[in-house]
Amino acid sequence: MSKRNTGAAHAANKRLWPKVLLVLLLVIILAAAAAALTVKGEIEGREDGADVTVTIQKGSSVSAIADALGQAGVIRFPLVFRWYVKEQGAAAQLQYGTFELKEGQSYAAVVETLSVYAAAESTRLTFPEGSTAIAIAQKMEAAGLCTAEEFLEEANHGDFSEYTFWQYVPEDADAPGRFMKCEGYLFPDTYEFLNDGTVHDYVATFYARFDSMITEEMYQAMEEQGMTLPELITLASFVQEEAGNDQDSNVAQVFRNRLAEDSPHPLLQSNASSYIQNDEDNNYLWNWVAPYFGGWENIPAEILAAYDTYSCVGLPAGPISNPGLDAIKASLWPDPDPEVEDCYFFVTDLTGHYYYARTLSEHNANCQTAWAVNKAL
Repeated sequence: MSKRNTGAAHAANKRLWPKVLLVLLLVIILAAAAAALTVKGEIEGREDGADVTVTIQKGSSVSAIADALGQAGVIRFPLVFRWYVKEQGAAAQLQYGTFELKEGQSYAAVVETLSVYAAAESTRLTFPEGSTAIAIAQKMEAAGLCTAEEFLEEANHGDFSEYTFWQYVPEDADAPGRFMKCEGYLFPDTYEFLNDGTVHDYVATFYARFDSMITEEMYQAMEEQGMTLPELITLASFVQEEAGNDQDSNVAQVFRNRLAEDSPHPLLQSNASSYIQNDEDNNYLWNWVAPYFGGWENIPAEILAAYDTYSCVGLPAGPISNPGLDAIKASLWPDPDPEVEDCYFFVTDLTGHYYYARTLSEHNANCQTAWAVNKAL
């Protein structure tokens, strides 16, 4: 090629480059404009979205909230939502809980819904792990939210079939001797209640949290172990009452050993639910069931028989409290100390020390040791 042709080509290229750059710039501008319109439409939302229920866990960051909204289909761009919340200065307003939203809802509406407790008069209550249904109902009444009777009536007889766990909780007719259907499933935690809410909503707050805590993995483990949800929660309630600490797995193992097929000790024999009428014991029958019926002598015979762990074989008719997640997991997946794996007995002293035994004679010796420690205090 001649120098003249080379020069002509170079000149043509020089004239072409500005046109290419102009086209690229135009493409970038159009893409940016399209993206801006998409983001604008996302923020403004639409009106025809499907209803979605979203649960925001306690302590969730704005990032975690945005991800939860994205996974539920409420928003498409979690990063944009995070930017929006920051620009609006709304981060501190976002609450945890279960919310009814819509797919494609405007960001302003989402923030308003998640901020409902900040905008309305509300009451925050904390329910310790191991609280009974009656104790929870009494606390709701003391806070002025509803009467204890209203709360228990709705918790025991309301329709909560939208929650997965509810299908596994038998009706009263299929659970002879059970005291309360709701016992065990009112998950203990800190909650924020609207002062003008309904009793159904109050109960649903507890049930929604419980439902979110029992994972598919846990249901699968129950199935593999031949265990039902009521059996797990009943066992966990005893673990909660007898331990509720770093001994959860050890205590759970002892109880599971007693519940095992061909166990030489098939009775739980736990003072947490027994015939013993003693104010110092945290005895479900004496402290909660008896007062509910107006005295020990008024407890229906079938309930007394179904909850006295010194006479009924295996687990009683239902949970004796509302256990926390640690007790539930320890009951499902116990990880006991090696020396406790084949134990059937335990006793504690007043210092909180646990003594485990394989045989009754060893247990009696441990009781003497615990008694001596208590006497010396």
